[in-house]
Amino acid sequence: MTSLAAALALLFSAIPKILGFAVIVIVGWLIASVFAKAVAAVLRTIRFNELAERSGFAEFVRKMGMGTDSSGMIGIVVKWFIRLIALVVAFDALGLPAVSDVLRQLLLWLPNVVVALVVLVIGGLAARALSNLVRGAAAEGGLGNADFLAKLASVMVWAFAIVVAVNQIGIATTLVNTLFMAFVGALALGMGLAFGLGGRETAGEIVRNWYGKAQQKSGQIARSADAMERRAAENAGTFQRPPQFNPNPSAGRHPSEGG
Repeated sequence: MTSLAAALALLFSAIPKILGFAVIVIVGWLIASVFAKAVAAVLRTIRFNELAERSGFAEFVRKMGMGTDSSGMIGIVVKWFIRLIALVVAFDALGLPAVSDVLRQLLLWLPNVVVALVVLVIGGLAARALSNLVRGAAAEGGLGNADFLAKLASVMVWAFAIVVAVNQIGIATTLVNTLFMAFVGALALGMGLAFGLGGRETAGEIVRNWYGKAQQKSGQIARSADAMERRAAENAGTFQRPPQFNPNPSAGRHPSEGG
């Protein structure tokens, strides 16, 4: 009877903690859902989805199979952030500090995920802008592989953004940095060997073609500038036309004037 009474007393003393745990979790879940919908609505209002489309983040969200758009994805991250806060408070109220410490560490890690997502969005915008710039410069220079160069520039920017995001999250940073440096070193070594051993003549011909086209373009630009200055002077009335030759100087004189 003494053991049974002690067990019942322990159970009855735990009931308020269990009820408090349930109430905190339910309220936290509701608040998290409301905040997630509010954040998604605000992001859709400020047209965050269009920015995500241009950066490529929207395509990444679609491939994840989340069944929502980019704003909804950010809302889900916010929702789970609030839910983790509610779980930390609930486990503290239940008297399980070990579980709450683990959840607290996860809670402190989530802002790194948000920063990593922001880095990926900015990296996508930078990759697209640099890709368009390289494509335009290559087309203006007369290069035949403008699309390949633009794709290569985009891939390099994306690789750098992914490395920064992984370092921010803190997942295998040493391994990722080592692989990235090895990739860049191998690429540089391969290009150096290709142009240094077997492609010297090809590289020289490419450089000569670039130089000749640059000289031709500069001459065209100079002639266009001179023509524009001449046209502007004519429109302003400051362009002096040369005097015309009159083959009969006596024409137009009055008969009373002497020859």
